[in-house]
Amino acid sequence: MLLSLVLHTYSMRYVLPAAVMMGTAPTYVLAWGAWRLLSAVLPARFYREVDDRLYTIYQSMVLFFFENYTGVQVIIYGDLPKNKENVIYLSNHQCTVDWIIADMLAIRQNALGHVRYVLKDGLKWLPLYGWYFSQHGGVYVKRSAKFNEKEMREKLRSQMKADTPMYLVIFPEGTRYNPEIPKVIADSQSFAEKEGLAILKHVLTPRVKATHVAIDTMKDYLDAVYDVTVAYEGTVDHKGQRKLAPSMTEFLCKECPRVHIFIDRIELKDIPEEQMYMRRWLHERFEIKDKLLIEFYDAKDSKRRNKFPGKSIHSKLGLKKTLPSLLFLGGLTASMLLTESGRKLYVKTWIYGTLIGCLWVSIKP
Repeated sequence: MLLSLVLHTYSMRYVLPAAVMMGTAPTYVLAWGAWRLLSAVLPARFYREVDDRLYTIYQSMVLFFFENYTGVQVIIYGDLPKNKENVIYLSNHQCTVDWIIADMLAIRQNALGHVRYVLKDGLKWLPLYGWYFSQHGGVYVKRSAKFNEKEMREKLRSQMKADTPMYLVIFPEGTRYNPEIPKVIADSQSFAEKEGLAILKHVLTPRVKATHVAIDTMKDYLDAVYDVTVAYEGTVDHKGQRKLAPSMTEFLCKECPRVHIFIDRIELKDIPEEQMYMRRWLHERFEIKDKLLIEFYDAKDSKRRNKFPGKSIHSKLGLKKTLPSLLFLGGLTASMLLTESGRKLYVKTWIYGTLIGCLWVSIKP
């Protein structure tokens, strides 16, 4: 019984972070909503500046749990500029933690508030978050034939018109690489073979549409493209076979000791403009990712496994970057819940905020 209790307690390590991150959402939405109303008569750039600051507060609280609470070692390879830039961030996609990795890099450039995502369309129905991500500059896209290029271009142009700093995160694979669903991997490899492209082992064949639209629309606005390759240590079984990358719950339960991030900063002049050539270029970038991951997971020399080639730094995020946000949002939420009127407002925000958000995203992209 004691052992069972210990195991149950260990498995619940994610409950506190999840409760705080979800529990502070209504408080955050209320603060953002108040600013949205106040800024209605102001130029869009003023709204964006404060919105980015609010987003930084919330996301740095999230990073408190994903970095400080878990104690994960973040190991960075390649060239991560110290200064903020307008960029497109292209990465392999394995699990829900991949979204957090973009935050981990952005906060190290003091650009956390600038992070915006290209998201699959179904995520817009998430309670509170789905609506807000769109308001923060996120772009919802549908796959394949249903992809609306015009809609995405208009959204990006509106961001540029407002002088919105851009750290646009795209996962070109379109879905997660999951070794437990071999059919998806096999279909991806079959498509690559049919198209005369290199067959990839540890990543899926990338799709070019969203990447091409983003780069083509913002080519005069961007400073660079960040090509990012992520590997989670401990994702190989006892037979040496790759297994599923950690979920957010597993990550918060401290089941990932180290995360390895390889960054290649690419100048816009080195990227072909036409979609047909960009498609080939993007596939070549994913071939490079695949080679890095083959080295990481499958290197014959065991000393070369569980790391990328080249120099690396162990990057530790200080508490002063994250703890103040946790105390601020946690304190505001606790204060609201201490009074009856505050509790009613809190519940109504969840209910009506979700309903209004769903209505909004069903009308506007």
